[in-house]
Amino acid sequence: MPVSAEQVTEQLIALKCRSNFKIKNITEFMLPSSKEAIYLHIEGGQPKIVIRPAFEVFSDDFSALDGVSRISDVFHNNEMTRFPTRIYKSANPIHYGVAFKIGTEKSAKEFIELLLKIMNG
Repeated sequence: MPVSAEQVTEQLIALKCRSNFKIKNITEFMLPSSKEAIYLHIEGGQPKIVIRPAFEVFSDDFSALDGVSRISDVFHNNEMTRFPTRIYKSANPIHYGVAFKIGTEKSAKEFIELLLKIMNG
């Protein structure tokens, strides 16, 4: 059974990520004991975790997790205000990040644990 947005949110909260805001289909979370933001985006009931482009070099590590798959191109959204911007399909810059589809509760937990491990060296 596919994971729901609520289940992924519960996993993030259980891992001590704190939610700052939710606008439409995107929620900003701060990782525990850091100022690093990630975003949870819901599209058609499918949850995606979006991370900063700086972590793109670890895409293969994240994609190797069972139940995690990388979205092929970068993900753009004006609400991801803690991420860098670039020009994309208009004259105005838009925030962007690297998105991963999350398939199970376990994969959500493993994804965040790996991200924290990468951040903490």
